[in-house]
Amino acid sequence: MKNNLILFLKGFAMGSADVVPGVSGGTIAFITGIYDELISTLGNINLSMLKLILKGDFKGFWIRANLKFLLVLFFGILTSIFTLAGVISYLLKYHPEPLWAFFFGLVTASIFYIGKTIDKWDVKVIISFVLGALIAFMITIAPPVKMSDNIFYIFISGAIAICAMILPGISGSFILLLMGSYSTIIFAVKDKNLLLLTVFGSGCAVGLLLFSKLLKWLFTYYEKIIVSILTGFLLGSLNKLWPWKINTDQLLVVHSGGDKEFIQNNVMPNFDSEFLWILLCVFFGFGLLFSLEFAARKLSQ
Repeated sequence: MKNNLILFLKGFAMGSADVVPGVSGGTIAFITGIYDELISTLGNINLSMLKLILKGDFKGFWIRANLKFLLVLFFGILTSIFTLAGVISYLLKYHPEPLWAFFFGLVTASIFYIGKTIDKWDVKVIISFVLGALIAFMITIAPPVKMSDNIFYIFISGAIAICAMILPGISGSFILLLMGSYSTIIFAVKDKNLLLLTVFGSGCAVGLLLFSKLLKWLFTYYEKIIVSILTGFLLGSLNKLWPWKINTDQLLVVHSGGDKEFIQNNVMPNFDSEFLWILLCVFFGFGLLFSLEFAARKLSQ
């Protein structure tokens, strides 16, 4: 019972990270010592396990699929997501600048945190880094996606975001943010939109089954290249997280609860009384990630 509670709390921490763009659930799994088991368990899931169910060998399926581990962990993740979604949606609606500032600090810290894991920056690594930064920046300046409530697009968003979740340093929520689906999913959780949540969850399940083995293989054999691309990706995406924005008159999407989201443009900050508060949020986000790194070092000792 105690072990299940600890695993649940680890899942809760992972879910908390995945709600926030810039912090990876995979990083939390690594810090808390369950990353290897999570990756191995996901990598071992295949269609041959269905034979055990068809044969009625449910106990064998339970053991081979490590379902106890997955169910407790994902229950913790889902509990956290549903708990925090209301807070995030409130901040997005009423206090967007401090929230974006917090995200900006988190991602900036992630660039240093992930980049320093590369022991040697050779030509291939540098080219990969620049390529990742350029791709991400081009995404941020591209015309905003106006199909974030489209069912098929939500499905694809889930499939891609879940892949990011299982890699340390890459935030699934951040991928959703770049794809224009983050606020849609947050408001769907808040408003209990079962249709969107079911479609998104189905996309996540398909993404895990199709891409987990590929991502594991890439990370195993091309780790430096992948990490450098991801680090550059984070750098190029800071344009998307710039805290100071203004709404245009172009409507982007109307969420299920009736909340309207408009296309936004970045602007220079006003150096008023609110500027220091927003700057503090940037530093808080920056410091939070390095606090997690400090905790990881303590746990590894």
